[in-house]
Amino acid sequence: MQIKRWVAQASMRQWCLLGLLMSCFMMAVALYLQYGVGLEPCPLCIFQRVAVISAGVVFLIGAIHNPGKSGGLVYALLALIAVLTGIGVAGRHVWLQTLPPDSVPSCGPGLDYMMDMLPLWDVMARVLHGSGECAAVEGALWGVTLPQWTLLGFVVMATIPVMMLVSRLRYSGRTVREPAGQAS
Repeated sequence: MQIKRWVAQASMRQWCLLGLLMSCFMMAVALYLQYGVGLEPCPLCIFQRVAVISAGVVFLIGAIHNPGKSGGLVYALLALIAVLTGIGVAGRHVWLQTLPPDSVPSCGPGLDYMMDMLPLWDVMARVLHGSGECAAVEGALWGVTLPQWTLLGFVVMATIPVMMLVSRLRYSGRTVREPAGQAS
């Protein structure tokens, strides 16, 4: 009952701070794995980081702005777009890792080289097509690969803008019902 009450009463700032916290946690794990453990991110990993950072920026601006209903809907939709993009990229990464070895795309040039030499749309198409380095399973925790953990993180993060939308649409214009016998 307390969770339902919090969902109904949470301000956009609280929702955005929760989303920002989740984004910061995901980036902290990614940076620890890169600099602490030494795992180099593949191009799809970098695109997933862009999605996390994009959602985090939307949540940060939303927390600072603390908008009303219509502004909150805009921030929720923008955050949801960023998170759904991350889900798509992470899902593609998981799919690439499940391919049989003979079906894995060949390794292409590095992301830095492609960004220097190709138009942005071509870079995005090539990265999303995947490469051999994206299909390599470099680490797992409890039998779950890093892209699977990232996909799970994005799914959990997606609940935040969804709940922002639900709370604004469902509870707009009314307050949580007071216990019987008490006046407002």
